[in-house]
Amino acid sequence: MVIIMAGISESITQIKSAEKDADSLVEQSKIDAKAMIDDANVKANEIVETAKNEALEEATSVVKEAEENAKKEANSISSKAESDVNSIKSSAMKNVDDAASIIVKKIL
Repeated sequence: MVIIMAGISESITQIKSAEKDADSLVEQSKIDAKAMIDDANVKANEIVETAKNEALEEATSVVKEAEENAKKEANSISSKAESDVNSIKSSAMKNVDDAASIIVKKIL
């Protein structure tokens, strides 16, 4: 009977040890899972920040390009207007002598 009791006692000890090991594994698994989740959150935040920065850079580039194109167009319009003004002045100056001559004839 002592041998049976010793065997039962040893079995109970092994069961308790196995339960303790299982509890330790569960706790370690929880710790590992939390670490994995935290790491995934950090990486997700980094990806979001990178995407935001890239979007901002692209938006800045698009705005800069649009401003440059607008400046070129404004300069082109200004040059065309200046050319038109000079052409009109030149035409008007050609007629000044004729107009002066007509005025002089009407006065005299």
